[in-house]
Amino acid sequence: MIKHLRIHGVEINACPVFNALRRTSSAASSSGSDPQPGTAVTALKSESAARGKMSAQQKEECHRKVTAHIVKRLHPFSEVESPTFRDMVKTLNPKYTPLSRDYLSNTLIPSWYKVEKSNIITELSEVSAVALTCDGWSSITQDHYLTITAHYIEEGKMQQKVLKTKAVYKAQTGCVVAEEISDVLSEFGISDKIVAVTVDNAANMDVAIKRLRFVKLCCFAHTLNLAAQSLYSLNSVSQWVAKVRTIVVWMKRCSMAKVVLGEKQQLLQLPRHSLILDVRTRWNSLYLMLERFTEQYPAIQAASLDQRLRKNMDRDRLARLTEEDFRKAEDFINLMKVLYTSTLCVSSEKSPTCGQILPILKKLEAHLAVNEGDTVFVSNLKKQVWANLSKRYQNDEIRNFLQVATALDPRFKHKLDDGTVDTIWDQIQRNLIEQSTEEDGGADGDTMQSENEDEQESQQPPCKLPRKTPLEELFAEEEAQNIVSQQSSISIKKQVERELQIYQEVPPVLMSEDPAAWWWNQQKTYPLLSNLAFSYLCVQASSTPSERVFSTAGDAICPERSRILPEKADMIIFLNKNCF
Repeated sequence: MIKHLRIHGVEINACPVFNALRRTSSAASSSGSDPQPGTAVTALKSESAARGKMSAQQKEECHRKVTAHIVKRLHPFSEVESPTFRDMVKTLNPKYTPLSRDYLSNTLIPSWYKVEKSNIITELSEVSAVALTCDGWSSITQDHYLTITAHYIEEGKMQQKVLKTKAVYKAQTGCVVAEEISDVLSEFGISDKIVAVTVDNAANMDVAIKRLRFVKLCCFAHTLNLAAQSLYSLNSVSQWVAKVRTIVVWMKRCSMAKVVLGEKQQLLQLPRHSLILDVRTRWNSLYLMLERFTEQYPAIQAASLDQRLRKNMDRDRLARLTEEDFRKAEDFINLMKVLYTSTLCVSSEKSPTCGQILPILKKLEAHLAVNEGDTVFVSNLKKQVWANLSKRYQNDEIRNFLQVATALDPRFKHKLDDGTVDTIWDQIQRNLIEQSTEEDGGADGDTMQSENEDEQESQQPPCKLPRKTPLEELFAEEEAQNIVSQQSSISIKKQVERELQIYQEVPPVLMSEDPAAWWWNQQKTYPLLSNLAFSYLCVQASSTPSERVFSTAGDAICPERSRILPEKADMIIFLNKNCF
């Protein structure tokens, strides 16, 4: 009954008489004397005097703070009913009665989710261009989830919202994924605002985006990782890496090796870093393992010669590392560092726009070109990596989309492909004229013409107009609209040409500049060009925003709370990513 009343908002306060008696009785029994009859009444009066009632606003505020704490820290719902939590709350504010687990789960979190979702829908309704990232993930309970994130620019700032982390219980075919994405977009009212979708290289995602008829960009971070993973197929690399990996695994498993390695690091004044083991499915893990290996190579060599480890290493028949292994590691690090830095660029949370892809590819092409002084080992690495990267982004539609995005990024506008510069700027000019004509619809021209006619009539004396023929009178309105549309198109074309000329003459901005903020500050100079730039700048270069959501989802659906319903998990992830 108490639980039922609490669900419906009826607060039940326990009678304090028995609590006072129990505390007095325990205190008296611990002191060895009999409890006095008046002691309980005195305690009850003092407690009643100290205990007041909270206002409804104070209670709601406390409920909101507790709910935000549970959602932000991803604590289980049962936390609010744990004795330690209630004791802490009672100590901080004796007047506040903590909410129940059921009230938190079934009332507060759903109502908060409903309000925030309504706010995001309202915010998205005022945006003209939205880009998406999408990815799939399997939880610890083997439930498959599909996450969709939305990206758009508002007042010169890139905004990111998690729309849905939806459990899917059907076969993950392209048709099913397309239906799920379409339902989410309809739910948020942005089906007709999608500029492009950034996904990984999965085949079902490719089919889904094609069925939805959206522009599909492959995640550039995944593309770089696939190129780096292709090095495992080279025999010269796989055998050498296996040798280094064996030493790293042995060092990490042996407890004495950790002690000896720490002593050698201190003696050689090297950083006290642990060795890193590569995992093929983890981005840049091979580079990170070899980078740490080169850093700690003197300490590793000194530890392997220590008498406490030498006998065990000889017993396990571990191959000794040579100077040739160290030189290969240095060559590998110098070559692959650019790929690692490129991955960080397109995976960052600050302005990872798709306009970066082609300039980075061009830089990688120059970096991976085989030179005369390269060793056979380095030449093989360069050929293998570039052979994988050169196949990417060769589709004409995707290539053209990325060229326009590069031109509209003020950091890279002078880094277009040779032979396509004039074509891209002409296409941007046509897009601007079409976009401006659709938005204006000739309304501005009608207004300007009527104002000019009124001024002329007021300044000049009235004169007789030539009599119109019946045919002219019949089609007078259509003829006037045609004249106005022609005049407005001519004026728009001149304005577009002027904006493009000014934009091309301005030198590129620094790489540290935020392109969205730059366009927002230059809106008065480029009123037409800025609107087109915002629609391209919101497109992400990688699908890492979805990957980050799954990191949060892994903490929300953990072994300690594996029985949470998918609907509640979606609410928690939505609030955690969008409200803090």
